[in-house]
Amino acid sequence: MTEVLPDAIWLPSERSSGCPYDPPEQLSEIREKTPLSRIHYSGDVDGWLVTSHALARQILADARFGSGSNHHRAPIDGAPFMENPPPVPPGFLSLMDPPDHTRFRRQITGQFTVRRMRQLTDRVEEITTECLDAMEKQDGPVDLVDSFARLIPGVVIAELLGISYDDRQKFTDLVDHMHALGRGKASVEEQTKAFLAVRGFMSELMIAKREQPTDDVFSGLVTSEFTDDEVINLGLTLLGAGLDTVAGTLSLGAFALLRNPDQYELLTKATDDDAVSRAVEELLRFTAVLPFLQRCAFEDIEVDGHLIKAGEMVTISTAAANRDAGKFAAPDDLDITRSARGHVTFGHGIHQCVAQQLARVELQVAFPALARRFPTLRLAVAPEEVPVRDEIAFYGLWSLPVTWDRG
Repeated sequence: MTEVLPDAIWLPSERSSGCPYDPPEQLSEIREKTPLSRIHYSGDVDGWLVTSHALARQILADARFGSGSNHHRAPIDGAPFMENPPPVPPGFLSLMDPPDHTRFRRQITGQFTVRRMRQLTDRVEEITTECLDAMEKQDGPVDLVDSFARLIPGVVIAELLGISYDDRQKFTDLVDHMHALGRGKASVEEQTKAFLAVRGFMSELMIAKREQPTDDVFSGLVTSEFTDDEVINLGLTLLGAGLDTVAGTLSLGAFALLRNPDQYELLTKATDDDAVSRAVEELLRFTAVLPFLQRCAFEDIEVDGHLIKAGEMVTISTAAANRDAGKFAAPDDLDITRSARGHVTFGHGIHQCVAQQLARVELQVAFPALARRFPTLRLAVAPEEVPVRDEIAFYGLWSLPVTWDRG
């Protein structure tokens, strides 16, 4: 007999003060009662919430659930929505379904060759060393977000897109302005204007690459079969996947490590590739910077004894799935020696993050380099005073003041 589900609620979002890497406690309470529950969406409709690891992987791998219809409603009280949304712009992979998604993804993943990834590792090591050298020269508390967490992926994505050194400051200013608007009470018009400015930069870059392609990912896309709009949107997809995910994980991961000094000390001693890889996968699991994913049922589907009707929305809480004791022992403990493989921070199935290997290269270089260079690193403010970046799609920190023992 199918259990009676509790009434629908809005997606819980309140996190513990001082521990922003921990998901809302209400999510674990919901999972203990039922891994599939009812949830509200903007526009006065109800759908489904997934909080268990097993169901998250099951639904993300099920071709009967799509992504293309999930962009016009959100499980957040007061979120805007469109009754009749326009078609998904071509090139935004996370909102596309096969067969178009297959064609686009094949082209973009083809740009991340083994040769390019090897070259990238060497370059990330150079960039990380430069960032740490600059940090070491600063007096007083240092903001780890500006000096490290956003700087490293910012330089990497700029180089992957082939942005010239002279244009990088303009690019950085445009992206930072767009993100800063998410922190305040900016209007939709202001946010749209900022996004269009970044898009305009990408359009100018595309034109330059058509005239003079270089050995970078964006040039590879520009010289492929894609239209102008498709190339620009793919560039914006790479920007979001390659910048915000890494920056959020570096900032939240560093915060979590400093709140767990025994784990930070372990990281200072992690020298072999396996140990570093385990540490990074655990930090990805523990922080889950993309708090939820959304899918829409193409047809009536029975899941866990309940009928999800065609057209209904499903929200997968990556944060809850990554803290499921059914998959990970003592899931609320940070343990960088455990095997955290199988987490859903990058999603699962055909929509797994297209830049996940890029992210792993950066994280596997940056985290241990930080720990080895600054073994006495610690917070320079109370944990509760660290400003959390939770107003936009990717979770993270606005700043992270730190200090260390200077010789």
